[in-house]
Amino acid sequence: MSSTPVRSEAMPSGRPLGARLERVYETLLRRNPGEEEFLRAVREVLEVVEPVVERRPEYVEAGLLERICEPERQIIFRVPWSDDRGEVHVNRGYRVEFSSALGPYKGGLRFDASVNASIVKFLAFEQVFKNALTGMPIGGGKGGSDFDPKGRSDAEVMRFCQSFMTELHRHIGDRTDVPAGDIGVGQRELGYLFGQYKRLTNRYESGVLTGKGISWGGAQVRREATGYGCAYFVEEMLRTRGTSLAGREVVVSGSGNVAIYAVEKVAQLGGKVVACSDSEGVVHDPAGIDVELLKQVKEVERARLTAYAERRGPTATHRPGGDIWAIPCTVALPCATQNELDGKDAAKLVRSGVVAVAEGANMPCTAAAVQTFQEADVAFAPGKAANAGGVATSALEMQQNASRDSWTFEYTEERLVEIMREIHAACHDTAAAYGAPGNYVLGANIAGLTRVADAMLALGLV
Repeated sequence: MSSTPVRSEAMPSGRPLGARLERVYETLLRRNPGEEEFLRAVREVLEVVEPVVERRPEYVEAGLLERICEPERQIIFRVPWSDDRGEVHVNRGYRVEFSSALGPYKGGLRFDASVNASIVKFLAFEQVFKNALTGMPIGGGKGGSDFDPKGRSDAEVMRFCQSFMTELHRHIGDRTDVPAGDIGVGQRELGYLFGQYKRLTNRYESGVLTGKGISWGGAQVRREATGYGCAYFVEEMLRTRGTSLAGREVVVSGSGNVAIYAVEKVAQLGGKVVACSDSEGVVHDPAGIDVELLKQVKEVERARLTAYAERRGPTATHRPGGDIWAIPCTVALPCATQNELDGKDAAKLVRSGVVAVAEGANMPCTAAAVQTFQEADVAFAPGKAANAGGVATSALEMQQNASRDSWTFEYTEERLVEIMREIHAACHDTAAAYGAPGNYVLGANIAGLTRVADAMLALGLV
């Protein structure tokens, strides 16, 4: 019999589960030893769905809780490639196809040294409920590799992507599994991946990948969608409390795709982002982050934030290794990576007067941080709701590819706004219906789970 893993802040809160849910979780502990990220993601869901089990006994009778926590398919493969000096490297590739109850598997590919089976499985599990919340006909999956594209030449990245797709192409398709980008996978990588897919299959199946370039099947707003959607979700949360982003000072962690466009949309909605970060430190700019300069530094030059601070002038300071959560704000958007904001960070934010926090990244707040926010009555939005704008727009891209159509930026953003408002309403109304008004964690998990579970019931024991 395996023992429970050592608990850390990244692990679940440990709130007691009912007997049936505890048995489900104990089985997962035995089957997935050491997979902290995945176990935390599952436990977070199990801790809030007890009321669903009581209201919907058919879920228990059909074994849905056990089935919904087990991936339909997990693929692990070798990725050999050679660098510019001819040296051979071997990385590991992953694709976890978690649930196809609502549609083809859908979720990004992450290229980063931190990628392992637990992280990919946790991301895929989260993706199932995130995708369900969008109301779009897409299931959930995730993939990637422990390959790190940073510092690699275009030729090296191309060779890696071609080797990766040589295996992955056997498992994907526009009606089977549709990957997209994630950390370390932008339009450069997606271009190389799609080129190899087209070469291997002899088909221009543009709907097999999303996040593509506009000139070869991509959708307007896809690059901006996750950050924009996060800002729109915060605006909806604040609206239920009789306020808005206008005039608020905001802190956004990270400076990648999600963070950049969260900064842009917050500014457009009247807020002022005063800080962002990268792996080397924090930029504090009390005058407000200059988003055009930020785009130039991070997207065009792929430079560090020190370059932003140097060019911005006296209004901005760079703090090497600084603590972004120590900067006073009333809205915080963690948009960097998982477990970046812990209980101590949350306490600092609460003391500085934060009223709303939304996860732009996937599970960036530890269980202790979430509990701190909820106890302080801070409006807190989990990533499966707040950052669902990216995958929602990917589904819109799939629609355009299927119909050989192309939509304007304005029309696509209108669809994004509508979807984010519907996601907020589903989370808000579900929480209220289950006696926990304002608890977006409970609302998001129950709303997502019931949509997936109802589809699974309809499909039978498969």
